[in-house]
Amino acid sequence: MLGTTTQPTYFRPVSVVLAWTIAGSMLCMLSVGTASAKAKPAKTPRPEPELKVLELKISPTPYTVSAGSLEFSAVVQLPRELDGATILEVSSLVTSPSKTSIRFLSLRKPLESSAATPVSTEPTKIPVVLSWDGMDHTKSPAEAGTYHFELRAKLLSNGDKGPRTLMVSWPKRGTLEVK
Repeated sequence: MLGTTTQPTYFRPVSVVLAWTIAGSMLCMLSVGTASAKAKPAKTPRPEPELKVLELKISPTPYTVSAGSLEFSAVVQLPRELDGATILEVSSLVTSPSKTSIRFLSLRKPLESSAATPVSTEPTKIPVVLSWDGMDHTKSPAEAGTYHFELRAKLLSNGDKGPRTLMVSWPKRGTLEVK
């Protein structure tokens, strides 16, 4: 064969070499990604905190703003060991579906010292009542509709820079009708 020259295999065009390099890099990244995804341990669910909101009653239902206040009556169970907690805070956030009308309710109660209370095998249960006057964050009467609420309890201790959260209960969520 006269007139035709063949290139040795080590003289390939740059585009072919570049394509093979990119393909190899992508294959390496994919194999590393799948290996690390398989190595992640399964998450275990968080244990329920010892501070619990046992009962929650809302009255009156449905609520009419002109009829007075709405009450959130809760029973909170304290943990056996308070670990320095001196304050129980129970709070609720009441919001309209559009989030244009919101109200935050909060109540703090001092806890008795463990030396004054007798040792018991039963956890301490404390009744708490939060009242909502039907006004939103701008002090305007809440409009009629379905509102969402979230109520939770916290144990606080007095620190150098003010109260510090030690434990938070799981929230109780629900809806209420405002007429």
